[in-house]
Amino acid sequence: MRLVSSILRFSLFLFVLVVPGRLRAQQRFTLSGYIRSGADRSVLPGASVAVPALGTGATADAEGFYSLTLPEGRYQLSISFIGYQTQTRELNLTKSQRISFSLPEASNELGEVVIEGTGTLEQKLQTTQMSVEHLNARDAKLLPALFGEVDLLKTLQLKPGVQNGGEGTSGLFVRGGSADQNLFLLDDAVVYNPSHLFGLFSVFNADAIQSVDLYKGGFPAQYGGRLSSVVDVKTRDGNPRKLGVSGGLGLISSRLTLDGPIVKEKGSFSLSGRRTYFDVFTRQINKLNKDTEDYNPIPDYYFYDFNAKANYKLGQKDQVFLTGYYGRDVFGFNSTGGFNFDFTWGNAVGALRWNHVFSPKLFLNTTASVTRYQYQIANRLDQFGFSLSSEILDYALRSDLDYLASDKHTLKLGVSATTHRFNVGRLSASSTDGSLNIGSEIVYRGQEASLYASDNFKASDKLQLDYGLRLTGFRSGSNQYAALEPRGAVRYSLTPKTSLKASYAMMYQYVHLVTNSGASLPTDIWYPSRLNVKPQRSQQVATGISFLLGEGKYLLTDEVYYKWAQNQVDFRDGAQLFANEDLDAEFLFGKGWSYGNELYLEKKSGRTTGWIGYSLAWTQRQFPPQRGGSGVNNGKVFYPTYDRRHNLTVVGLHQLNERINLTASFVFTSGAPTTLPQGRFLLQDIFGDNPMAVPIYPDRNTYRMAPYNRLDLGMVYKLRPKHGESDLTFSVYNAYNRRNPYFVYFEQVRNKETGDVTNYRARQVSLFPVIPSVTYNFKF
Repeated sequence: MRLVSSILRFSLFLFVLVVPGRLRAQQRFTLSGYIRSGADRSVLPGASVAVPALGTGATADAEGFYSLTLPEGRYQLSISFIGYQTQTRELNLTKSQRISFSLPEASNELGEVVIEGTGTLEQKLQTTQMSVEHLNARDAKLLPALFGEVDLLKTLQLKPGVQNGGEGTSGLFVRGGSADQNLFLLDDAVVYNPSHLFGLFSVFNADAIQSVDLYKGGFPAQYGGRLSSVVDVKTRDGNPRKLGVSGGLGLISSRLTLDGPIVKEKGSFSLSGRRTYFDVFTRQINKLNKDTEDYNPIPDYYFYDFNAKANYKLGQKDQVFLTGYYGRDVFGFNSTGGFNFDFTWGNAVGALRWNHVFSPKLFLNTTASVTRYQYQIANRLDQFGFSLSSEILDYALRSDLDYLASDKHTLKLGVSATTHRFNVGRLSASSTDGSLNIGSEIVYRGQEASLYASDNFKASDKLQLDYGLRLTGFRSGSNQYAALEPRGAVRYSLTPKTSLKASYAMMYQYVHLVTNSGASLPTDIWYPSRLNVKPQRSQQVATGISFLLGEGKYLLTDEVYYKWAQNQVDFRDGAQLFANEDLDAEFLFGKGWSYGNELYLEKKSGRTTGWIGYSLAWTQRQFPPQRGGSGVNNGKVFYPTYDRRHNLTVVGLHQLNERINLTASFVFTSGAPTTLPQGRFLLQDIFGDNPMAVPIYPDRNTYRMAPYNRLDLGMVYKLRPKHGESDLTFSVYNAYNRRNPYFVYFEQVRNKETGDVTNYRARQVSLFPVIPSVTYNFKF
């Protein structure tokens, strides 16, 4: 018994001595913090913290926050982001720690240009998310631009699966979706009209933007409300260390940005403004010519926008952000005959966000926002005045909770609520003598809410899943709708450099853009789902394969998608869209399909970077007869105007030396579908005089215009000022002067002797010839 007792006591001693040590050796701790730019302390979404010894790592979220759980031990960390120098840090992890990193920008010296850039490509390979494009303003500013005006949405048009709305426009048509099926977010606040100058430029000033994420499919559960894409725009935080000024003088506009600390290292602000000056020249021309006999005034036009952002740390765990945007387009015409025409439109956006870190594994973002889009047309002729306006006003509140439950599970939960006010038509007419004073207003209200949950599950080193469910609801008056929107994505690594991916997403859209044209115009009206206006719905499946090539310097992806949609919106021929109290009766509803293949080759490191994208795609719509009418195209399937069979883009950026960067982009797309008359018949009046040639139209969009192709060239030449930084950016839009079709019309061909009309001839209208431009940019 003594021997047994001794053995038991010795075993207990070993258990007390050894087992806790082993338990301690198996303990895991969490490393978390922020990754920022060393230059201006702005956050770097998408930056990575890697642990090469374990083959694991973490990616910073939209706030620049990362979190990584590791076993206790000593590690070497690698912190990287494209355009910044990679850092390595030694870490002895014995407890949960919060460590933030600052990355210095990549040097201009050629020896250091080839930076460690494959981290982002590896992340794109390893993430479950597919059909997404990430863009930062720094890269976009190097690309050639129309009139030298850098436009982030135009840069997105250079990605496969994205079509533009026409020559020079910034509108997006993503994977067969219409213009109103894109959700634009500015720091989590909705922007309803993302365009200036009738769609030629976007409202997003590149100086104020930190990053842009475009989701074409496989939508994460936190996004909803649109069918085709999500464009998530994040604005820059100000520099919390020192005051800075930057800006630029361009061919059509000037920009100025001011940022700096509110309280050093605790809070900062950023202010950015931009204005065009077409009107400065047109007014001077009108003044010089107003006394001439054939004086015909030129209309005035200009746009401006203003971005503001401030942030402040309330403590180690709390930070608040305030974002504001205000932009306006102003078009005016004053004729010599007393007729005055004024047309203004624009957005106003405000968002207040509170970020709270409960622990390194649990953090919360809550955002309250207000969004307003409106336009107004005002005419005056002598004593009579007339005005027409429309508006949509939103008040929204959303809260998103991120929880790193374990090494294998990352949970996201969220809730949102929005109150809509739709003023679909305000009409007024009056006279200066008071004999006429009439007005009418049509207003609808709606409430939209959602609740979502998702889980990113790392089943193994090779298999990762991302699945979620979104519950949405909408109410307008006595009409109510609710829907479940399942989302799912999976990634399987065949090898360390090859991944297979697949995704599925269902989306509902409860607000609709009332338009009778193929492009989004300032006069389009947003309209709620009602009894006779059902919510739009789409489902999309996609699958793809990704390869890292050339020692990780290249990423090649091939994605195939199929999307089908119900309750697509169109309108009766001759529909009355303005100030119509029974607008529901003008809607037609149908279905649509789009499918295609997208190839994409990308290089992000070295002196030469860029991408090549190609898509082969089909888009179709069908609106059967309904309500006693013939539907659209007599109920037959047709191709909408944004259907493009082939789309090729090539983008190249090359650093020639420490002062000169060369850039180029080439675009080729199939011609846009259009409807042209196939013949005419003569219609005589009762007296047999003045016959009228009436065009005979075939099915809708049975013709295609000529293919579109364009080459843009650019050069950035860095100057050497005594203080700060500056450069001259040269660009040539449409370098070989391709006369691309904008629209086609017919003119009469007459007999030279008799003057009789003998035939009709098609004429093509082109918008932009070759346009060189230069912009001076500065920063100090």
